[in-house]
Amino acid sequence: MRELLTTQATSREPSFTLSIATEPEEVKALQKLRHEIYSSELGVKFERDDIDIDYFDDFCDHLMVIDNDKKKVVGTYRTLSPKNAVKAGRYYSEGEFNIDSLNNIRPLLAECGRSCTHTDYRSGSVIMLLWAGLAKYMEFYQARYMLGCASVSLADGGFQAAEVWRYAKSEMEKHPERAEVIPLNPYPIEKLESLPENQDNQTKFHSLIKGYIKVGAYICGKPTFDESFNSCDFPIIIDKEAMDKRYYKQFDQFSKEVSA
Repeated sequence: MRELLTTQATSREPSFTLSIATEPEEVKALQKLRHEIYSSELGVKFERDDIDIDYFDDFCDHLMVIDNDKKKVVGTYRTLSPKNAVKAGRYYSEGEFNIDSLNNIRPLLAECGRSCTHTDYRSGSVIMLLWAGLAKYMEFYQARYMLGCASVSLADGGFQAAEVWRYAKSEMEKHPERAEVIPLNPYPIEKLESLPENQDNQTKFHSLIKGYIKVGAYICGKPTFDESFNSCDFPIIIDKEAMDKRYYKQFDQFSKEVSA
């Protein structure tokens, strides 16, 4: 593994290390974590009963967070550089969207996906480490943009996806100058628009998408239907130059503090 950052243990949290997985067994551990979380929480059915693996894993860099006390993997993101997207023949997102509208930024366009964090570690340092890792990745590859597909489960009948779509539609109407990508398997928008808003205050806005939006990302098209994950996948772009400077400085400061 190639170590990037390590946090110090506190009374509330153990020590964590953020690395890029470089050994096959490290990547396999991340694939096992993805399988565990996606199958148990989203009900995804995989071809294999032990790991989540696909074509793009061999072309991606895999961010890995380890609990140093328990010596176990607790978080991951996989990232695809512009050059490796060319080697792979396409971005993962192109299996779900037509992104021809982004052709002019491809040399500066990285991609992130397969976000996954162990259920016991979804607060504090693990999340910050993963976000700091994405920021470092963009700097290293001189990528201005980061593309991703944010999956919103439809297990709740589509209420959460409807909340996200209402927000996305409003923002897209405010910013017609932004390039939009086209879903290859469009989820019927009328189904989402027919659902009532925030029924009984039980529907919370999708946490990962909320995090993206906080740092300045935007949804750049209508959702596609991912049948294997039973989800609406929303296309999201982070533009580093438009990123909220408060959060970018926060990630940078966090990186400096844990590296000291």
